[in-house]
Amino acid sequence: MAMTAKRMYAQPLSECENMILANGVKQTVLLQGHMGIGKSALLGALAEALPNHLPCYFDCTTKDLGDITIPDLRHLDDGSGFVRYLTNEELGVHNDKPIILMVDEYLKSNPSVKLALTRVMYERKIGSYTLHPESIIFATTNLGEEGVGDLLPAHGGNRLTVVEVAKPTPDEWVEWGIANEVDPIVLAWARNNDRAFADFRDMEDPDDNDFIYHPRSQRAAFVTPRSLEAASSWFKVRDQISDRALQAALIGTIGDAAGGDMMAFARLADQLPSIDSIKSDPHGAVVPTSAGAVMMVVYKVLSTLERDWVDQCMDYMLRLSKEAQGVFANGVRAKKYAKQSIVMQNRKFTQWAMDNNYLFTADVK
Repeated sequence: MAMTAKRMYAQPLSECENMILANGVKQTVLLQGHMGIGKSALLGALAEALPNHLPCYFDCTTKDLGDITIPDLRHLDDGSGFVRYLTNEELGVHNDKPIILMVDEYLKSNPSVKLALTRVMYERKIGSYTLHPESIIFATTNLGEEGVGDLLPAHGGNRLTVVEVAKPTPDEWVEWGIANEVDPIVLAWARNNDRAFADFRDMEDPDDNDFIYHPRSQRAAFVTPRSLEAASSWFKVRDQISDRALQAALIGTIGDAAGGDMMAFARLADQLPSIDSIKSDPHGAVVPTSAGAVMMVVYKVLSTLERDWVDQCMDYMLRLSKEAQGVFANGVRAKKYAKQSIVMQNRKFTQWAMDNNYLFTADVK
């Protein structure tokens, strides 16, 4: 498929957040992107950045015209009257304070819903309500090429700023996963499977990549960042179910091919040293023989690290390959890594950073 200008300038979610914060009070940004990449999660990120705003979530797929405004008859003493229109509470426009309104799945809505939302998205008004001047509105939807009903009429697109959201790279998703306690097995698998983050528009034949969604394939389950997080939830209860049941759960979450591949990868976990062995004997704890298992150890350490064993952690990391050490260091540098300060203040880590020409001062909080 030809590379369009919009696709060429697809933006990561972090940059989409910056765009909305910068100009969302005046212009509604419509974020178009692959399913399951975290578009809807932007509402929480924006609410965190703007704590004095009220976050409001409006799911267009569950709405009809009558779910947006209803008439409220008003009678005057002289016998005359008028109709005032009340709006849906989920829109949040009745609040006398700034809001962050996310219009989710906008292009999947009924035509009447699209028309009813046009004024609030373009003029910041609906019925007799006018939004607080500091209010922000943005919308989300899937790519039209995905074939799930996301169509934008010309007159609607002309009122919006339409931006394509880039699919995350494996490294970007792993950074997010470390900060959000995704299971180390899933993190390591994701980092070693670039094709799980591929774009279906780059392949003519759906069979060229059986991990991901393709509009010309009938896969009931496939890999997205969202389904990878769901796969992680199954690994967190692995001790409560059989391996056969776990594989069935993975197949039903990320698809036949990816589910089988991830389960095979998970069996590498048998090579992993325990965290207790790294704490008690960092110079003697087992070092896995496969690169995938080494990555699992790195992510497991990043997820469980505490101040009282950073020294032992560094002693063990020095026994791993330079690539694995770099992955550990980049995990520490990740903007939202919760243990960042306790590692960067450690003498052995700072010495390693100087020896390996890593510059971390800008990242210390």
